[in-house]
Amino acid sequence: MHIGLIGGIGPAATVSYYTRLTAAMRGLGHPLELTIVNADVDTLLANNRAGDRNAQARVYAGLIDRLKAAGADCAAITSLGGHFCFDETVPLSALPLVSAVAPLDAFFASRGVETVGLLGTAVVMRTRLFGQLAQTRAVAPDDLEGSSDAYTDMAVAGQCNDAQRAYFIEQGRILVEQKGAQAVVLAGTDLNLAFDGRAVGYEVIDALDIHVDVLVALATGRQTLSDHSVGGSE
Repeated sequence: MHIGLIGGIGPAATVSYYTRLTAAMRGLGHPLELTIVNADVDTLLANNRAGDRNAQARVYAGLIDRLKAAGADCAAITSLGGHFCFDETVPLSALPLVSAVAPLDAFFASRGVETVGLLGTAVVMRTRLFGQLAQTRAVAPDDLEGSSDAYTDMAVAGQCNDAQRAYFIEQGRILVEQKGAQAVVLAGTDLNLAFDGRAVGYEVIDALDIHVDVLVALATGRQTLSDHSVGGSE
């Protein structure tokens, strides 16, 4: 299956998707058919902050049209925060949309994780992953806006300095030690810049890895779109 990615939101997350997809497919000895289009992060942030889901859905729809013209069989948004208008995009999409949010609840349950701590954008944390966690309780930092702003600054820059890294690691520690999280979920795809596989004293789950696993299963034909929660044309 030819995978289409909506990238650019932010650049580091797009690079991570590309790197992990190519490594996984190479490890399986399977060629990767992939096309990436670039979404403008400033437009997305403006629409997100304004709560204008329909406007961003129209932007996505145009990008998905380009992915379809390039031969993609499905599309995915390389940002959990960018999923804020997923439902509005579905009826406009020329391709099936493979959600990064839908597989998370089942993954947590399979690991026996009943309570997760979320780090990411304000909307992701406030809505507890858009209300899609049926089997898992989610907790978030008390200062949602401050944590979200710190994340957005890092994502737009595409790099993480020592102070930002220390801040996010400490936020995760608070979620575990004070709020009862059994694991901290990197619910912002650029957070791998801060954590980067480091040992931080608590379990970290990178939502990007779970989404990539789904895309690899589709790309190799081991699973089909009917096996996953997707929206849009099929």
